[in-house]
Parts: sequence; C-alpha cells; structure tokens
Amino acid sequence: MEASSATGALETVNGGRVAAAPLSYRHRRGPWKDALRRRMLALADMCAAVAALVVLAQAVPEAATARVAVVSLPLALVLAKVQGLYDADHRRLRHLTTDEIPSLFMWISLWIAATALLLSLAGMSAIDGRAAALMWLTAFTTAVALRGIVRALWRRVVPREVTLVLGDGQLAQMLVRKLALEPGHHVALLSPGAAAALRDADLPAGAEPPAVAGEDSPFDLEDGLGSAIRARGIERVVVAREDLDEERLEHVVRTCRRTGAKLSVMPPLPAMHGTAVGLTRLAELPLIELKTWDPSRSTLLLKRIVDLAGSLAALVLLAPLMLLIALAIKLDSPGPALFAQRRAGRDGQPFTMLKFRTMVRDAERLLPDLVDLSALADPMFKLRADPRVTRVGRLLRRASLDELPQLLNVLAGDMSLVGPRPEELRLVERYGETERFRLHLRPGMTGPMQVHGRGELTFAERLAVEREYVENYAFRKDVSLLLRTAGAVVRGRGAF
Repeated sequence: MEASSATGALETVNGGRVAAAPLSYRHRRGPWKDALRRRMLALADMCAAVAALVVLAQAVPEAATARVAVVSLPLALVLAKVQGLYDADHRRLRHLTTDEIPSLFMWISLWIAATALLLSLAGMSAIDGRAAALMWLTAFTTAVALRGIVRALWRRVVPREVTLVLGDGQLAQMLVRKLALEPGHHVALLSPGAAAALRDADLPAGAEPPAVAGEDSPFDLEDGLGSAIRARGIERVVVAREDLDEERLEHVVRTCRRTGAKLSVMPPLPAMHGTAVGLTRLAELPLIELKTWDPSRSTLLLKRIVDLAGSLAALVLLAPLMLLIALAIKLDSPGPALFAQRRAGRDGQPFTMLKFRTMVRDAERLLPDLVDLSALADPMFKLRADPRVTRVGRLLRRASLDELPQLLNVLAGDMSLVGPRPEELRLVERYGETERFRLHLRPGMTGPMQVHGRGELTFAERLAVEREYVENYAFRKDVSLLLRTAGAVVRGRGAF
C-alpha cells in the first residue's frame, strides 16, 4: 500500500513547522487526497445546480431568463463552501452524505432564493412556487445521489488514510470494532497494538475490519511521535489511551499541528461524559453541557405528523407487495400470514405489534427448547441460525420485508417510523433503571440499532447507540436514519 499523505510533504526546521511542498496530484504530494475529494464534491454540486436550472428553463422558457440564471452557478459553489460542505470529510474520521442533509437543505434553499432575487433585480420573469419547488427537489435529490457516488468513487481510487492508533487497551479494541461495523471510513491502521486490537475486538461474522497498514515497534509517546508521523507517512492520529492526561494530550496536539497530521481523540472515560453532551466555551474556558430535558411538544408533534403521513402513504403504495408476501407465506407453510406479539411501547405500555410470520406456526412453544430466558446474561437474544425460520421467512428477514405490517402500528400511534427497537414484555420486565431510557420514545420500525449493526450488536452496544438517539433526539436524526436504513438493508449485515 502506498502511504501518501499531507505530512510527507512537510519539512521542519528546529522542530517548527514550515510551508508544505507544492500540492501535486500527479506526484501525490501535499494534501492531494483531500483536495481531490473537495473538487469531486464541487463537481457533483455543480451538476446538481445545472440540473435545477434545466428544470427552471422548462418551467420558464425564456432565453434571457436562462442566461441570467446561469450567472448564479458560481454562487452555488460559494454558498456550499460557506455551509462547510467541502470541509467536513477532512476533519472527521468517518463522514457520510446522510450526515450533511441539514446543510444540503440550507444550501439549496439559499441558492434558489438568491437565484430568484437575481432574476428579479435583472427584470426577468419571477420564479413561481411550482418552479421553485421543482428546482429544489431536483437539486436536492441530485446532490445527495451524486455526493454519495463521488465519495464511493473517491474511496476506490485513493489509498486509505494511514491512521496511527495510540493505545492498545479496551478503548483501542472498541475503536476497531466500530470501524468494522460502521461503513464509510477509509483508513488503514498503523499501531503497535493494531494487530492485537483486531484479534481481541470480537468482530462479528462477515464484518470487514479496517486494513492494517503495518505494525511499528513501540515508541515513546513524548519523544517518538513526530518521527513516526514523518517516517511512516501518517495522515491521522487517533488517541485511544486509558491513561490520557492533559500533558500527554497537549504534546500530541502540538506534534500533530507541527507535522500536519489530523487528530481524533477518544475520551478515556466515555461513560462519564455520556451521550447527551455538547462542548461550549465561556471565553477561553471549555464547558461540557449535558442535555437533561425531554424533546419539546412541537418536536414530538412534527414527528407524529410525519409518522401519520409516511405510514399512510407507504400502506397505499406497498399494498400490492404486502398481498403478494402474505400469499407466499401461506403457500410456504401452514399458519396465518401475520404474527402478533405483545411488545413494550412508550413508557412501557404494552401493545400488539404486527409482523409478517417468518417462523413455523408453533414457534413460541418451541422457544424454551432453544433459549432459557431466565439464564440470559442480558435482557435480549438473537439466534443466528434459528431452526424455526421458514424458507420465505429467511428471505423476508434478509430484506426486512417482515416489518411492513408495523406500518399499521405506526398509523395507530403505538410505534413510530424511527425509534428504539420494540422489545418483548418479558425482556423489558428484566430492565433496570439504566435500560429504561429506551422507553422514553415510541419504538420504531427502524432506528439506530438497525442502522449501526442490527443483530451483530451486543446488548451494551445496542444500549449505547439507542441512548445517543433518545438523549439527543432531533427530527433531523429521523431523516438521517431513514435514509441510512436503505443502505443497511442492502448490506444485510446482522439480518437473521
């Protein structure tokens, strides 16, 4: 593997940082990877803006209007830059197109408003509401699609980011496991403990662990970090050490600034910080703010309106498919097409959840022969090769089509389109105070568990991703999770 990096082009004088060598795509010098990605994303955004202007030309067929509107194309790139749409990838270890949906929404809205104002000042035909809506929808869908394609293409043509992991304990193992479960990263690990972390991380079957760029002999953090970055072409440093203190962190920050390496830090006590945290400042003093309040009534009302509209529309559109699935189930095995089971809803209130039947008719009676619920270490279970699953059921589970009848639960108000996974009452009865946060919101057809690993997640990992969702709930999270659900279904990891 070629270890090209921004840091490889830096020269130092007496330990200080000086100007980097000129950027060159051909010779792979300087920060060429990030520069290439920014330009590819800008090209995708330009194509989205052009597509929107083509729609405008169809809606307002005046040549002068089209010529004036084209002048707004450079403005589209400027507004996208102001929204930070070309710099988020550079900073983060992992960044997906779905993470920037709010910024895309704002960018396109501002650009269309600016285009309408430009046409008005030039005395051209105004953009009516219908034309503006069509422009917005075209630009948004095109930008989301092209940005996803561009990032996938960039990951295919650019070598992985050589990433040094400082640490070989539990934090490093957690990092390796998350990199294996979460798609979208593009790293090759380099660490004295990288190989050991991969061995000990308890990766699920079929997981794709991050590549290992190599393995250094241990070096002293205080004296050897800068030399290692320059010698091995390291592009990012991830600090995952339980013994991290302010002095060590200050040294790492100073070294990364001097060498140009990117820096990510895993807090040594993540449980202390929790998930509902934000960092603010009082002058130069950093403050950690913890969210301890419930979502506002207006936020929950918006969520319910979207649930009603989305479930009703989906039921109408998917009714023929649901009828075909019901027929296939009946032909495959005896028993009803639907399976009903009591689950715990919001605040633990029981409700009857509907699913397409994927198991034999007497599956509930056979469960004690397979699982002793009273002996479970955690209040959850998932059988990877459940002998009760039918042939059609296996296909339905793989594509998550067995969940479609839950649209009726969403319509009735027992569930939401997005939320924590609905759990069986007998398992919820075993919850302690720590686990009951899952019941603060309506359970969802999809949610953080389905997107971040599904059945491959341990109980602790499931609680962690669902806690982050519940304690930091915002409507934009629902939009992001709905969009990412399609990718999770296609990959099929953890669906059994």
